[in-house]
Amino acid sequence: MGVLAEMFRIGPGNNDHHPALRCAVGVFVPLIALTLIGRLDLAVFASFGAFTGIYGRNEPHSLRFRSQLRAGGLMLAVILLATLTARVAQQWGIGAVAYSWFLTASTTAVAGACSLIAAWWRLRPAGSLFHIFAFAAIASIPAQPPLAEAMLVAVLTTVLCLLIGMSARVVKSHRTPWKRPPRIRHTGPERRAAWLEGGGYLVAAGLAGTLATLVGERLGFGHTYWAMVAAVVPLVGHSTRHRIRRGIQRIAGAVLGLLLLAGILWLNPVPWEMVLVIALCQFGAELFIARQYLLAQVFVTPLALISTLLVARVDPGLLLRDRIVETVIGAAVGVAVVVAPAVWRRWAKP
Repeated sequence: MGVLAEMFRIGPGNNDHHPALRCAVGVFVPLIALTLIGRLDLAVFASFGAFTGIYGRNEPHSLRFRSQLRAGGLMLAVILLATLTARVAQQWGIGAVAYSWFLTASTTAVAGACSLIAAWWRLRPAGSLFHIFAFAAIASIPAQPPLAEAMLVAVLTTVLCLLIGMSARVVKSHRTPWKRPPRIRHTGPERRAAWLEGGGYLVAAGLAGTLATLVGERLGFGHTYWAMVAAVVPLVGHSTRHRIRRGIQRIAGAVLGLLLLAGILWLNPVPWEMVLVIALCQFGAELFIARQYLLAQVFVTPLALISTLLVARVDPGLLLRDRIVETVIGAAVGVAVVVAPAVWRRWAKP
């Protein structure tokens, strides 16, 4: 019962509505602008550029600016690499099956590399979950918009989020002292932990992507990168117990989120209403992400799927099916990767 209670316990707040509001505004403004000018084909580039605002949520302004500048630059590099990958694949005429395996391999490489960079820069949130999502989602788009327009939207959204992150400085009472952030220096154990973490992301994403691709080919599922995203969720945590709990919360939150999404889709929202729902879900996700992961996932699930439906009209039923199947596969793989070292140590112990 104690373990079950931990699954639903909500931690104390820390002015979480402030970063939640910043993130919501950061995604709403560019998406509503693209809706008004009829360029929803660029919405995915704005959505991932807006991830810049997620970083440095409770840091002093000078540290937050450095964190968001680095996080935004890394995300822009991932976005550029993803859209170039899709364009090269189209030019070379790579078939759908071959490209799905290539995408799994390249996304796995992004998972490991970005996790290492995030650890080296001590970015918070840690890990490469957002980079996996951004790279695979953009690289999966069959009809890529003009490169200059796509990157312009991503860059402008990133700049907007940087400005929003500093917006509190307009009010004197909310300013924090502006001083040059200290240079990040890593100890030997920290460097070793960063490499081990990067390896964990590489293994978890690679295994989940491979399994999801195999299942997808046999049963006709798509969006295999959702399994890769779900697989790295349990890797964040200070203990094996906490990491396993995050994996279970990911699945439970996804199921509840799908029920919420079904209700939203039943209302048949128009594009501007979908943008508003995205902003509200972004607010809810950031409000609870540090306090109650399961509840945050209830908002994350419709956020991700409505963003997909905003860009391309696909069968919502198939989308819901893919989401739950890929989430279960990924979370199971992630938990297995977390538990495996402990099991190995116990088995190998003389």
